[in-house]
Amino acid sequence: MNFRALKIVLTCVAFTLSVSVGSAGVAVGNPADSAAVALPDLVVSAPTEADRDLVPAQRLGGERLEQLSAHSVADAIRYFSGAQIKDYGGVGGVKTVDVRSMGSAHLGVFYDGVELGNAQNGQVDLGKYSLDNIAAVTLYNGEKSRIFQSAKDFSSASAVYLETRRPQFAAGRNYALRAVFRTGSFGLVNPSLRVDFRLSDRLSASVNAEYTYANGRYRFRYRRVFPDGTVAWDTTATRRNGDIHALRLEAALFGRTDRGRWDAKVYFYDGVKGIPGAIVNNVWKNSQRQWDRNFFAQGAWQHSFSERVDFMAKGKFAHDRLRYLNPDTTLMYTDNRFAQNEAYLSATGRVRITDFWEASLAADWQWNTLSSTLAEFVRPQRHTLFTALATAAEWRGLRAQASILLTSALDRLHPSGKPVSTSRLSRWSPSFTLSWRPETYAPLELHAFAKRSFRLPTFNDLYYTDIGNASLRPESADQYSVGTSWGRELSAAVPLLRFGAEFYHNRVRDKIIAVPKGNSQYRWMMMNIGRVHITGLDLSADLSLDFGRGWSAGGRLTYTWQKALDYTDPSDNEDSAGTYRGQIAYIPVHSGSATANVGWRRWSLNYAWIYVGERWHNSSNIPANHEQPWYTHDLSLYWVTPLRPEAGTLRIGLEINNLFNQQYEVIQNYPMPGRNFKLLLTYTY
Repeated sequence: MNFRALKIVLTCVAFTLSVSVGSAGVAVGNPADSAAVALPDLVVSAPTEADRDLVPAQRLGGERLEQLSAHSVADAIRYFSGAQIKDYGGVGGVKTVDVRSMGSAHLGVFYDGVELGNAQNGQVDLGKYSLDNIAAVTLYNGEKSRIFQSAKDFSSASAVYLETRRPQFAAGRNYALRAVFRTGSFGLVNPSLRVDFRLSDRLSASVNAEYTYANGRYRFRYRRVFPDGTVAWDTTATRRNGDIHALRLEAALFGRTDRGRWDAKVYFYDGVKGIPGAIVNNVWKNSQRQWDRNFFAQGAWQHSFSERVDFMAKGKFAHDRLRYLNPDTTLMYTDNRFAQNEAYLSATGRVRITDFWEASLAADWQWNTLSSTLAEFVRPQRHTLFTALATAAEWRGLRAQASILLTSALDRLHPSGKPVSTSRLSRWSPSFTLSWRPETYAPLELHAFAKRSFRLPTFNDLYYTDIGNASLRPESADQYSVGTSWGRELSAAVPLLRFGAEFYHNRVRDKIIAVPKGNSQYRWMMMNIGRVHITGLDLSADLSLDFGRGWSAGGRLTYTWQKALDYTDPSDNEDSAGTYRGQIAYIPVHSGSATANVGWRRWSLNYAWIYVGERWHNSSNIPANHEQPWYTHDLSLYWVTPLRPEAGTLRIGLEINNLFNQQYEVIQNYPMPGRNFKLLLTYTY
């Protein structure tokens, strides 16, 4: 596939469509499937009883999502309880999410209902996905409380759903426009443009383009202290080789039929960035580079044959290219290139057997390939079939959902000059969810779920030259959770007060980790030797206030207590540096966040605080492995003004992130930015 030609064509299409409408129309957020109450400080979803989640999800959308000091999807997920971000620093740094210490490979990321895949390493870099085209970000623990969904929706231990903006138009207008420009610290230049078109009463289109540039340079203080308290070194330096140049293009069609709807989307991302690397051995600058080119086309069609029978089909094709260059010959010159292909088809049917009982059957097929310039690479192909049977029932205030998923995988290897070899694997994954809302006290809800899930070893785990282990078993997990939520409108002055609590216990078996091969620290291989037991508590509270006369306020608090202990080898505690029953790497026992906002007419002042408690960068919880707690304070101020009549709206924002210049590291030896600024201009028409 010629990516250069594709990029030129998509850029020309976006430019032509945007010029053809001039300064036109307003792009409003994604219309939710449920009713929504719009408040000055947040958007509260109020789904019908039939569509209400059995286990409440964490959701950020609408104006509340725009008020956070967040640029990428990963930045927004930081405000969810139970979620930890692995951030390697800077605008272009890799950002992955770990939910309830299960590992990022157990998290499914769905883009408009279709999963974003990476068969090579199992991780989705959420830093690539901007919020400019996202209407809502939703986090589900366990799975989404629906049975009318694809089989892959049942396969992950937890899932993040990204809903893109859908076109909405002012009365009598057939187009809409939203232009955003950001600039600020690190040399940031970040324009984006979205144009929507009403092609007919039942068909609309959207084109979105975004460019990101940043030099990635920022000052940081680097300080290390020996276990006895003496200072090893304390210096100030500038982070380098963290630049990024990235272009994102998207185009979509949205259609409605008499008894259903459909949509189709094309996505393209082309980026090059420096990899600043770890600060070790007195090396302050690295020269590694990474090139990413990602393309996918996907579509979905939903149709109701009758009041009791529904059908849904989805499809996707993706092609990803990655190049990693390390020109440093003092280590080892590396220039590796990888190419992935993915094809995906899904069919789901649902039958409402009675007014209180329904069932669904879903079948998905996925095909993945990986090629590389690595020597002796086996060029794997994987065919995976997912088949899910689910049922749900409701009686008065009691609702229950159960599902069983069969995953069957076939790997075919094509080693150079050798016969093709195959390997097969099948696993069953059951789940059960229960929710009860007392009829005499509707604001209170109790819920629980139990689920068994697993994740297939990635191509890198199995087949990476001289490191992969083709005998790896899948990494499996058992999840148990009980919780409660309470929420209601108290009065016109207090439109929302909500509390939530959830206690959970997870067990991960056959955890896949890298271990040294023999006595060498330079040759590694993948093995199943890990066992982790995770026990935690998530708490949350939301409040919204309306004082009248244009004044409003709101806030959200989250807190997570979590013990994620390594139960791999009981004999590993024979000395003080043992790992048995140690807190696993980078998982804090205590963490939380707080957000607050005050609105007055056209002004909005927002505050966000994130706290991550002490951690260890190894399951051996000794002082030498200790990582200090860190926290950040972010502040933003926005002003919105309508321009002359029928000329649109201008929104101006100023953000100050890490207000008190906290020096911290999310990952050891990867210093994060100190105080930084951002100016935002948003024009809608």
